[in-house]
Amino acid sequence: MAPRSSGRIRAVHRPGIAHRRGAFRRGRVGIALLGLVALLAAACGGGGRTEASQEGVTLTMWTRAATQAQSERLVEAYNRSHKNQVKLTVVPTDNYQARIAAAAGAGQLPDIFAADVIFVPNYVSQGLYLDITDRIATLPYKDSLAPSHMRMGTLDGRQYTLPHTLDLSVWFWNKDLYEKAGLDPEQGPKTLKEFAEHATTIDEKLGGDGKVHGTFFGGNCGGCYVFTFWPSVWAAGGEVMNAEGTESFNDRPEMAEVFAIWRDLYEKGATGPTAREEQGPTWTGFFAKGEIGVMPMPSTTLGTMPPDLEIGVAPIAGPDGGESTFVGGDSIGISATSEHADAAWEFLAWTVSDEAQIEIMAKNKDVLARTDLTENKYSAEDPRVALINSLVAKGRTPYALRFGQTYNDPQGPWLSLAREAMFGDPAKVPQLNAEVTKSLQQ
Repeated sequence: MAPRSSGRIRAVHRPGIAHRRGAFRRGRVGIALLGLVALLAAACGGGGRTEASQEGVTLTMWTRAATQAQSERLVEAYNRSHKNQVKLTVVPTDNYQARIAAAAGAGQLPDIFAADVIFVPNYVSQGLYLDITDRIATLPYKDSLAPSHMRMGTLDGRQYTLPHTLDLSVWFWNKDLYEKAGLDPEQGPKTLKEFAEHATTIDEKLGGDGKVHGTFFGGNCGGCYVFTFWPSVWAAGGEVMNAEGTESFNDRPEMAEVFAIWRDLYEKGATGPTAREEQGPTWTGFFAKGEIGVMPMPSTTLGTMPPDLEIGVAPIAGPDGGESTFVGGDSIGISATSEHADAAWEFLAWTVSDEAQIEIMAKNKDVLARTDLTENKYSAEDPRVALINSLVAKGRTPYALRFGQTYNDPQGPWLSLAREAMFGDPAKVPQLNAEVTKSLQQ
């Protein structure tokens, strides 16, 4: 799914029925595609069925728990100020893909549903979303919508989704621990090598009690690796796979150098004793406790940090500089079988309006879905928020129809490669990289 540096991705061939089943699995979650095809045909070729009146409509909307807070704020504000209403259902994140697959197969999708941006290309290629290209074209700020999210919701030149919530990977550093270790608390790392130096210094000077560590990472979490390590590759001018998401480049020198720097930190003990076993659920919790000097973190955690924790924020850099970020979060669209397409679009368009983006998202320190609103009255109050928003236009959202099976699945080939590079025999990486490519191409 890695988009090209030019900002465009090649059109993806619509996969056949057998291939589509594989694309919809978390591990191996399937979908009743034959029934779905019939349902979409009944929806007049994906154009969406509409009522004569689109006023006083109650729309159904689903989102995953990971973006519950932002979704609830948007829905509540919309419902207070509009005649149409949105009824939000929050689905546990781990169950979300299976829930969408089952609902699509049964013809019971909600009017609107958000999805992890990584999986949006699967849903688009399946025809689950309504084509909203012409509607998007009417937005005066259409060219300022988060580029990575917009690319992921585009197929054959047609657009199907808007950005809903954004979560970027950045470096946080603990200013108090920096000062205690003799580092400048106002100067975070500007390169990955400097990051390693800072982490080592903090661990050596403050880690004697076993509570403070230089850094931390999710060593047994495939998604954690891609979210925090890949930006260093991009910042160094490298790529992790081809634009079509069918060939892995994780055996190339740029990735090898990133792994080597992190492996050295682990072998020194600067990452803490539990990094190797960390599977993801608790990997961000240690920084909030004031126990970590510097580490990659999701930008959305900034607003949840203890108020007395002095935190600096920096872009993720390559070994020798540059900057990038993994642009995660959710996109949102209208289901292809919705009978309220006009009303649903009214809600979607409102969520990316100045009012919603500034008074709801920016006010709560959320990352904005529009690059033209990076500088606003709320971000001006916190330079860290302004910096995070500025990275939206620079970051990447990797593109691959089989991203989940390949990179997120604990039994997938990517985690085996990453753990061998970090804790085992790096000489095995080329062979394991071939397995990653094989998985991408299935």
